[in-house]
Amino acid sequence: MRIAVDAMGGDFAPAVVIEAVADALREIPDVEILLVGHTEKLAYHLQKERLKESSRLHYVHAEEVVEMGEPSTNAIRSKRHSSITVAAELGAKGQADGVISAGHTGAAVAATKVKLRMAPGVDRPAIAALMPAVGGHFILVDAGANTDCVPLNLAQFAVMGELYAQLIFGIERPRIGLLSVGGEDVKGNALTKETFKILSKMPINFIGNVEGHDLFDRTADVVICDGFTGNVVLKSSESLASAIGTWLKEALTKDAFRQIGALLAKNAFHDLKAISNFEEYGGAPLLGINGVCIIGHGASTPKAVKNAIRVANDFAKHSLPAKITDRIRECHVAVGDIPMNTPNAKA
Repeated sequence: MRIAVDAMGGDFAPAVVIEAVADALREIPDVEILLVGHTEKLAYHLQKERLKESSRLHYVHAEEVVEMGEPSTNAIRSKRHSSITVAAELGAKGQADGVISAGHTGAAVAATKVKLRMAPGVDRPAIAALMPAVGGHFILVDAGANTDCVPLNLAQFAVMGELYAQLIFGIERPRIGLLSVGGEDVKGNALTKETFKILSKMPINFIGNVEGHDLFDRTADVVICDGFTGNVVLKSSESLASAIGTWLKEALTKDAFRQIGALLAKNAFHDLKAISNFEEYGGAPLLGINGVCIIGHGASTPKAVKNAIRVANDFAKHSLPAKITDRIRECHVAVGDIPMNTPNAKA
């Protein structure tokens, strides 16, 4: 598989990206990498990692970068030669089997949506974030690609999440929950109430509404919501995990006895940190586009980017877009099956 990697994307790019590429080439034998970025700015880091001579590494020049503070539409309007746009074009032309970026999330969504286009029947893409939970993980869809949604979108997110859980994690009948403010179908806003009606009629394992306190008990394998809500959940969870680590460190260093106890429990704390560490997951797939795109965390380390390459390589082998198209048609939630002028629809 050939994966296009946005070398300029991320808070610590290109250094961490190139280090990750070196690790990926050593550890993932069946992957080829198209490294997309400003070749002059990459030269020093390539020499440092001794990557110039690798037969599985190819270089694609991209003159521009979409900076974090810029509008996401710049990826397809004023900066058509940006690294993420060029990477998406490689996917659209069939020269790459997958695209990854740890840069501007909105730019990655915009570029891949325009260049790769949507899978047939799909209205909007969704970010599927893997979240830690008791006894495993759950998949949060959408984690930030769409701030405003209509019920059709959430119904399609349910199908995307179902297939992700089945194909990548081997869950035969994933439990799908709708994030809301109460367990009953009459609880929630206009969007969740209408979505509940649609999901109840679909041939999926819909378990009903789930609330915030249900998430980390792994009540559901897949939790769906609009991207505004999902992104708040995602970033609040990351912040809370970081805060808990700080609180533990402060509490366990107050006196010598606690420090001794902390030292004895050092391995347990390492295991706890790994559970909530985004590095282990690499990145979140952007589901619903006619191709493969993995979006990494802005603060991605070399380990995180390497794992994102691994995830993209795995996804590319599953032909997921075609499976999504077939499944949404089977569930009667393809574009045109349900009116779009439902709650929260934009004019």
